Amino acid sequence: MNTELTEERVVLVDEHDTDVGTGEKLAVHQSGDLHRAFSVFVFDGSRRLLLQRRALTKYHSAGLWSNTCCGHPRPGEDTADAANRRLREEMGFTCPLRHVGSFSYRAALGNGLVEHELDHVFAGTFNGEPTPHPSEVAEYRWITLGDLEQEMAGSPEKFTAWLKPALTCLQSTESILE
Repeated sequence: MNTELTEERVVLVDEHDTDVGTGEKLAVHQSGDLHRAFSVFVFDGSRRLLLQRRALTKYHSAGLWSNTCCGHPRPGEDTADAANRRLREEMGFTCPLRHVGSFSYRAALGNGLVEHELDHVFAGTFNGEPTPHPSEVAEYRWITLGDLEQEMAGSPEKFTAWLKPALTCLQSTESILE
């Protein structure tokens, strides 16, 4: 058993994002309890989105394409700080991020796992090449939103369960790249 999963704790929340406790990450993904999460979308100067394909060793959604990075704040950690931490850990860089919205979703992932998250969406801009951590990211690419939407419509099974609702939340803001 991956000790990171059994030792890492996530923040349980109610539908108003009020903390109601903590739980072990794997146990929460088995029970389907609502917990706090974040999704980061990083664009370059040409308005292309940085996508990652999750490492094949991930305990869920392995090998699927997703937003730039995502994760869970630790108990007592500010969500924006956690988003920056995971961006550095997964993709090897940081950039200024701004909170653009939040949404809740629930999705069965297979193998008895459920994502039930109140997901905070962050956006930023970076004009460089990432240096992803191989235990987190199998590969990455830059893509326009139009091309991504076409790919997701044609092959939704190649993408994580949270990407589409997170992208919808992102696009509902007035400007994703102010």
